[in-house]
Amino acid sequence: MSEGIKKRIFDFSLLERVFAFVKPYRGRFYVSLVFAVLLALFAPVRPYLIQLTIDKATGKHVAVPKMLEWLLGSSNISDAYRFIIVVTIFQVVFLFIETAVRFGFSFLTSWLGQSVVKDMRTTVFGKVLGLNLKQFDTTPIGTLTTRTINDIESINDIFSDGLVPIVADLLTIVITLVTMFWIDWKLTLISLIPFPIMIVATYYFKESVNKSFIQVRNAVAALNAFVQEHITGMAIVQAFSAEEREFSKFNKINKDHRNANIKAIFAYSVFFPIVEVVLAVSTGILVWWVAGKHLDAGLLVSFILFLNQIFRPLRVVADKFNVIQMGMVAAERIFKVLDNNDYIQKEGNYAPEKIAGRIDFNHVSFGYNPEVPVLKNINFSVEPGETIALVGHTGSGKTSIISLLNRLYHIQQGEIQLDGVNIEEYKLDVLRSNIGVVLQDVFLFSGSVLDNITLRNPAISKEQVISAAKMIGVHDFIMRLPGGYSYNVMERGTTLSLGQRQLISFIRALLYNPAVLILDEATSSIDTESEMLIQKAIDTLIADRTSIVIAHRLSTIRKANKIIVLDKGVIMEMGTHDELLQLGGFYAQLHSMQFEKQHATMPS
Repeated sequence: MSEGIKKRIFDFSLLERVFAFVKPYRGRFYVSLVFAVLLALFAPVRPYLIQLTIDKATGKHVAVPKMLEWLLGSSNISDAYRFIIVVTIFQVVFLFIETAVRFGFSFLTSWLGQSVVKDMRTTVFGKVLGLNLKQFDTTPIGTLTTRTINDIESINDIFSDGLVPIVADLLTIVITLVTMFWIDWKLTLISLIPFPIMIVATYYFKESVNKSFIQVRNAVAALNAFVQEHITGMAIVQAFSAEEREFSKFNKINKDHRNANIKAIFAYSVFFPIVEVVLAVSTGILVWWVAGKHLDAGLLVSFILFLNQIFRPLRVVADKFNVIQMGMVAAERIFKVLDNNDYIQKEGNYAPEKIAGRIDFNHVSFGYNPEVPVLKNINFSVEPGETIALVGHTGSGKTSIISLLNRLYHIQQGEIQLDGVNIEEYKLDVLRSNIGVVLQDVFLFSGSVLDNITLRNPAISKEQVISAAKMIGVHDFIMRLPGGYSYNVMERGTTLSLGQRQLISFIRALLYNPAVLILDEATSSIDTESEMLIQKAIDTLIADRTSIVIAHRLSTIRKANKIIVLDKGVIMEMGTHDELLQLGGFYAQLHSMQFEKQHATMPS
């Protein structure tokens, strides 16, 4: 375990931040503490009553507590039979009361833990939703899944199995010991002779289990990341016959997880027998001493019960300390997510009712890694209603330009304006709702076709969806699916072809009636017939809105008002299709290469 983690485990500032989530429920938290105190006070009552009962049954004079004296009546105290009956009834009633308090304590602590988990998970996921895409580019999805689900679940354990239960257990031990010293301090000291062995064993158990638990948490995160990544990319794994290699990697991670758990199991397997042996030795010493001194049987029985009440919580208190420690490790990871400042800035408050669609890139430079620029001093303007095309080899910066326009990333230099206003000044939801995007790699969520088109926006009716689908000629295709618009496309839209997914994504973009339309390779995976349908719809739609088209197939962008040719993040040329061909430069070379390739692949 690293020194950093050791420090964090005992960092009370972390615990204070966790308890900030308890504030809405502090009333129930205080009640749970009251229940913890009551349970500790109740602990020595029954053993003491059993001692009185045995002493009374064996004819010894018993000093009766005031409450029992009131229940028995002063004239009947000498009646042993009546005494035993009344005390037994009192114990039964007391047992029901103790059970009710224990139920309330257990339910409240678990309820409190789940409520904190709910609020914290909501906060973390809200933070994840607002992180810049750079975080998702550099962080495995499985790791964020672990932070949002597994690690936060460990916070629940702090309340249901950790902090408050530890308070109850420690109070129980203290009050039981005080009671034992009050009854017979010499006998208490004799019975606790093996106790130092228990203290040492508890310390080493706590340290051993804590180390293995940290290894378990790391292994869980590695497993989640590996499984998430490989299930998502299963098509690639199978296409390249990499099943055995990837299975071998999984097997190693899985073995690490198993070994970490076995270390914890070994610690438990050693510790619990030690507790039983120490308890047995204490009991043996107690019996030997009582028999040698000819002490009362009631005293012996009560002390045996007292020892069990001390050792029972000691069996689990070390484990519960580890629960708190693991909760603190999880809290450290969770708060790293919450403290991540690389989030989407939303301080803009400009929210015009209508956007015309003028776009200006002024000396824009950007790199996913600031040290390695992807775009270098980009300058261009798009008038409202114009269509521009971005052309260039893979990696030239085309997709980066539209990502910056959507404020998915922050630029390092320069300024992007929409209708003459810096996009940083726009309210983020207003900006993005006015920019419709159809990407090459379409992501569909598990759900119906209708849900994927509307993104479950209740403001969009099914009639509007059907109207948009008919506009681009997709309605008939959807109606041929089993269930039509109710057809379940499954996660990532795996039950549809790439072209069909793009058609659905196209409807999704059109429904929001954006001022700016972005088509990123939108027709790259669609057959010629579908492309003709979409191209016809595009010609109608882009007439009244600003459009940015990214395409490798140069035949699809001939009608663009302006074509911007990019290479390695630099604008090489700019002009219309005919102008660039006449120029005989970079664009003309691309066009010539593509034309020759198409000609070579045509059947003779």
